[in-house]
Amino acid sequence: MTAVVGVEITIKTNENSNLETHFYAGQSFKGVSIREFIAIDHGFREVICIVEGEFLDERLKEGEGPNAQFVRKLKVRPIGYFEDDLFFDGIKFLPKIGDPAKLLPERQIERIFERASTESFIIGRLMKENIAISLPWQRLFNSHLGIFGNTGSGKSNTLTKLYTVLFENKLDQIGDISKFIFLDFNGEYTGAQLVPLASKDVIRLKTRSDDGDRFPIKEDQFWEAETLGILFQATANTQKPFLRRIITERKKYEANKDSLVSYVKSIFLRVLTSENPSTEALELLKSLSRHLSLAQDLIKSIHSVGYLRTSSSFYFDNEGVRSYFDVGKPTYEDHFQKLIAEINFDKPDGFQELQIRAELKLISDLLYGSVQYEHIQPLMRRIESLMGDLAKVIAVLPQNAETKAITVISLRECNQEIKKILPILIAKHYYENHKSKVLSPPDITLHLIIDEAHNILSQQSNREAESWKDYRLELFEEIIKEGRKFGVYMTLASQRPADISPTVVSQLHNYFIHRLVNDRDLALLENTVATLDSVSRSQIPNLPQGACVVTGTTFDIPMLMQIDKLPKDKEPDSSDVDLEKFWGTVAM
Repeated sequence: MTAVVGVEITIKTNENSNLETHFYAGQSFKGVSIREFIAIDHGFREVICIVEGEFLDERLKEGEGPNAQFVRKLKVRPIGYFEDDLFFDGIKFLPKIGDPAKLLPERQIERIFERASTESFIIGRLMKENIAISLPWQRLFNSHLGIFGNTGSGKSNTLTKLYTVLFENKLDQIGDISKFIFLDFNGEYTGAQLVPLASKDVIRLKTRSDDGDRFPIKEDQFWEAETLGILFQATANTQKPFLRRIITERKKYEANKDSLVSYVKSIFLRVLTSENPSTEALELLKSLSRHLSLAQDLIKSIHSVGYLRTSSSFYFDNEGVRSYFDVGKPTYEDHFQKLIAEINFDKPDGFQELQIRAELKLISDLLYGSVQYEHIQPLMRRIESLMGDLAKVIAVLPQNAETKAITVISLRECNQEIKKILPILIAKHYYENHKSKVLSPPDITLHLIIDEAHNILSQQSNREAESWKDYRLELFEEIIKEGRKFGVYMTLASQRPADISPTVVSQLHNYFIHRLVNDRDLALLENTVATLDSVSRSQIPNLPQGACVVTGTTFDIPMLMQIDKLPKDKEPDSSDVDLEKFWGTVAM
């Protein structure tokens, strides 16, 4: 050693130390190069350092004229130390000038990365040393994970390999203790990936047709203002209170099975006989009659009702003859009383009941003058436009359905609107259910795995209201900030980490970083991943396919790993198209 400045150490090397490999006393030693490890004797301990740079130091010797001599020197940084043959990470001891430095045998390098574990959890090998490393699964899966990399860098293989090895080793022990929910935007895990099909639930959601599966929601969870607010992007100040009034009214009269029919009859009577006729209420009543599929005579009659502005009154147009609903005139009794008395329909469920109750409540509020129609109308339009697609992907059930430990929810055949809305509902559903059951300290765990996480965690979205975007991000930020105390852990995979909320990225504990070339992505990692050193960071843009930098709170030092490729039948459905196979053979 020739210099110590803070934690930067300068070491003088001999001429032969730059050979690729050295053999001595039956052991193999790696030569000196960037990211190799060396040991510095410091008393009875060995301080382990990683090489971060090298340079030539010029010296002039006296003699027959100036004689330049170049001395090879290394810049190294301590990462830990060996004491009693055990490796301890962190800078506790710093060597002194004059302490001897030496190469490490390959077996001792392996011990730097080894963890106290009786089980093998190997997903790849150290890229430079070609050493298979068993990851500490106990500390890995009770943390939030981030897997980042450009398209084609191997991040999907890493995600799949990580959980495939876990399930191969631990599926029998997981049982009812843990739930793993995979949000799969591209349908990559619906086959034999992760576990055999018999060991997982696969929910294939479709908006393009009506033959897809449906995500089950318990009825009392569906009838919550938060749930309905998520589904229909309700504003906080006007539309969510309106939804709460609908829910409160429904609970109040829920025990009476005929209450909804009586409510509809009373609304018809109030609209048509009101002393202050409301054109908005009349139009909603016409819409309600269609949605309830009432008798054609009543639908025809209600659509024959018009409004005369000069007298501010309704009239009934009977083949060109107008009868007015003025006080003392029998128009209602002659044309509507009997038809309305005969109203009857089966109790609607789910989204149809919501639409009907929303129209009834808005009509009632308009008649009382307690609501601004233009504030609620956008919500009504969203309900009407979205309920068809939502009914194709959501099933409202009396009780929660039994599920297996692993559930894959495929959104591949959903439109963009549903892909934005449904993952938030799914995350909230599992998170709230888990919180209601878990003890303190947690006795069960929930693992939420989101591939292509930028689809729902992006801050750069111009297709939604600012308040809705804030709510969406707040939900996931709450899960990632508060989830650990409830045993809830997230794994995020994305090709654009810079698009994800910085709050979310900074709360991740461990990272598998594949090739990234965008400056914004690299800058985000530099600012949020405290355990990523400068040498590892500089290698990220040039990593080969399948290679990644593994770093985080679980690992003492960043590792450059080559993740093992999965067999063809277990790899995710995200492989590159083989154009040679498609185009290679030309028919003659």
